[in-house]
Amino acid sequence: MALIRELELCKNEITQPIETIYFGGGTPSILSIKEINLLLKTIYTNYTVIDDAEITLEANPDDLNEEKIINLSKTKVNRLSIGVQSFFNDDLQFMNRAHNANEALKSLQIATKYFNNITIDLIYGIPHLSNEKWRNNLKTVFDLGINHISSYALTVEEKTALYQFIKKGKIKPLDKELALAQYHILLEETQKQGFINYETSNFGKQGFFSKHNTSYWLGKPYLGIGPSAHSYNGKTRSWNVKNNIQYINALKKDKIPQEIEMLSENDVFNETIMIGLRTIWGISLNEIEEQFGFTKKKHLLEQIQKHLKNNTLSLNNSTITTTKKGKFLIDGIASDLFLVD
Repeated sequence: MALIRELELCKNEITQPIETIYFGGGTPSILSIKEINLLLKTIYTNYTVIDDAEITLEANPDDLNEEKIINLSKTKVNRLSIGVQSFFNDDLQFMNRAHNANEALKSLQIATKYFNNITIDLIYGIPHLSNEKWRNNLKTVFDLGINHISSYALTVEEKTALYQFIKKGKIKPLDKELALAQYHILLEETQKQGFINYETSNFGKQGFFSKHNTSYWLGKPYLGIGPSAHSYNGKTRSWNVKNNIQYINALKKDKIPQEIEMLSENDVFNETIMIGLRTIWGISLNEIEEQFGFTKKKHLLEQIQKHLKNNTLSLNNSTITTTKKGKFLIDGIASDLFLVD
């Protein structure tokens, strides 16, 4: 198995203990239990893993029957990420999802019997998704006792069927005002239920924040295994070839088929800004000065002034955070704060 070989070849890339393991990107739930256990055994054999590591597996509802869920619960996997998207069939059909609303609901009803730590994906801003239907989606999640939600506005990517349908006038362009209204509903309803909006698109109850994603947002190094997987060590970013055959053939020769990009100081600064704006931890001016110097701190202070006046950013105790008004405007705010080489 090529993944096993890559894990063995990369064992010296990670020197600190591993805190999180994430089976994701694609549909790892199609792996057999035997394959999942083999991958985990390889990781534990070649790397140091902390005792209470968060081990997440992404899955689609149609891949999770009761037998699969029970067998997963007997592995080291302790967190499920289930791509529900919606509990309405018309929305799922519009997004060309393989599962239906009943499968989504049933998979969660079973999963919650065997896993305490579950996150689901929900999409808003879908054409014909009324605010009432959106509230019903959220209520379903709350009633199931799910402790974490990742929620995103529907976006249109070029070269997709949705892009072509809109371009040809078969579907109306996405309504940004509808998406904004539903994002505000998301903020309000999750807050009522005790969720914390700890990152722009992520909502978790205390003790159920994604440790894996949090590590990424805090700038910790990570190692990605498999075709197209990305890795980061604080100074460089690397990514594996997308082509499965090229990936496998390279590993047969004990070579890792990847490209490496050296990050400039401005690259790291800009990423620190973007991540900080998206999280409740914000951007520490003291840490900016310590890591990047006084000049960059001064630049940042100058650039945030108009956003402070517009109430899209706030500055308290030398920490910059995004306000409720600014949460839906983060990309534009970040571009104002970035440094260009």
